[in-house]
Amino acid sequence: GRGASTGDMLHLIPPWLHRAGLRLAHAVRKRWWRLAKVQLNGCRVLAFDEGGRLLLIRHSYGSGNWMLPGGGIARGEAPLVAARRELAEETGCILRDALVHAVLEEQLYGTTNRVHLIAGRAEGLPQPDGREIIELGFFGRNALPVPLSPAVASQIDAWFDAFTLLDRT
Repeated sequence: GRGASTGDMLHLIPPWLHRAGLRLAHAVRKRWWRLAKVQLNGCRVLAFDEGGRLLLIRHSYGSGNWMLPGGGIARGEAPLVAARRELAEETGCILRDALVHAVLEEQLYGTTNRVHLIAGRAEGLPQPDGREIIELGFFGRNALPVPLSPAVASQIDAWFDAFTLLDRT
């Protein structure tokens, strides 16, 4: 028979304890990145609903700011595949009509993070898992939640413009 996956096993831990573990792991990870100068490779997802609203999330760890769904790209994993996986894991939504919008390099906790910004359409009703993701929703350009992460706040208009381009495809 098939053994339980790690994801299945994590749901045996009470949500409050899982969230505490995520906060601790995030603190350790930030220190490791700073010390080891690891080159990070990740993705963020510009997932729009049919009405042109952008999906934003809030993690149970970190700054508490609203941000884009996303995460790390595994070694050998294509950015579009990673974006689809991350969106499904974090929100339960499927990413359709995905394309690479941009590739950025930013400083993150003392190291360089290469971010693939993937734009597409979100399909399905987003649901937070109550562990990693504690809140999420679709937001219009004029009805954004606060506080926004600085990266989101600085680029939000350009991202809504990206939806206009996506809508033409």
